[in-house]
Amino acid sequence: HISLNPHPDDRLTDTDMENIAREYMEKIGFGSQPYMVYKHEDIDRHHMHIVTIRVKENGKAISSSNNFYQSKRATRELEKKYNLHTAERGQAISEIPLRKVNASEGDVKKQIANTVKAVVRGYHYQTLGELRAVLSLYNIDVEETRGMARNREYHGLVYSATDDNGNRVGNPFKASKIGPSVGYEAVQKRFAWSKKHIAEGGLAASLKEKILPILAASSNTEDFKSRLQAQGMDVIFRYTDTGRIYGATFIDHDSRSVLNGSRMCKELSANALEQHFNNPHDHGQTQQGQTTGGSPFSGSDQWQSQYTPSPDYDHSHSDFDGFGLFTTDNPAVDPAEEEFRRRMQRKKKRRGPKL
Repeated sequence: HISLNPHPDDRLTDTDMENIAREYMEKIGFGSQPYMVYKHEDIDRHHMHIVTIRVKENGKAISSSNNFYQSKRATRELEKKYNLHTAERGQAISEIPLRKVNASEGDVKKQIANTVKAVVRGYHYQTLGELRAVLSLYNIDVEETRGMARNREYHGLVYSATDDNGNRVGNPFKASKIGPSVGYEAVQKRFAWSKKHIAEGGLAASLKEKILPILAASSNTEDFKSRLQAQGMDVIFRYTDTGRIYGATFIDHDSRSVLNGSRMCKELSANALEQHFNNPHDHGQTQQGQTTGGSPFSGSDQWQSQYTPSPDYDHSHSDFDGFGLFTTDNPAVDPAEEEFRRRMQRKKKRRGPKL
């Protein structure tokens, strides 16, 4: 997925934008690949989203080791050719193309680092779960670690590669091995900044208005995902073992906003989505038990974790309890998600401690 974002003062015709998209893809080595271009006009600039694939007709993957430099060179050349505003302060007319991590290609740390740095500084998320949702699009997972080192409590983050099913592969990497810009303190600051940015910009209401008509026109989750992607959005569903939806996080790549459905409205909560797609005859029933409050590690932001901690840490305090860095006032906790969390906790207690 690539986003091309000319300056708001650049007046480009549809033909100009079509040519820019085609030439950009050729310059970064994707000119022969199938791709789709969508023009969007819903923010302060006309811009394009390009969706393509990295696998060639012969089954081999296109190397992405020089993505950053190819993209930078391509945008500079296109700015000159079309007399566009030159990017300032490191912002080009395009986003660095983000790609899924592929552990089989090697140098997993570099793959993770490139994507994590771009996502952490580029998207607006208020909890670890919302950050995790964006990263999951690129086969990356993130977890908080806490413990004791030299008689002092520490907090940290670790990033891991996953396969297309979300299963972790290989060893995790401490944030400190990638850089301070993706560490615990940096992400904490990003939470606070994002909360303010989303509130002041009315992004939750804006995103809700974009999603609800798409939901109404969608007959199943795959149709819903496809329609959202055509509008520059993604949704990450979370399911129970029995296949029931217990959470959904929406990602708008235009505004770079990441929001749990229950943050926006009850129609996008887990219960409502479950009824819409799996129990359509009950869709109009009133839902009981709505609650407010909570923390980002309870209710709508709770994710099932399969993380196996690194032996370098003392993980005696590594379970999420909802306190510390990732606390925020969540305006809506979905009752179905809350019940699922409680059920998982009860199962864990019944199993007893591991020796």
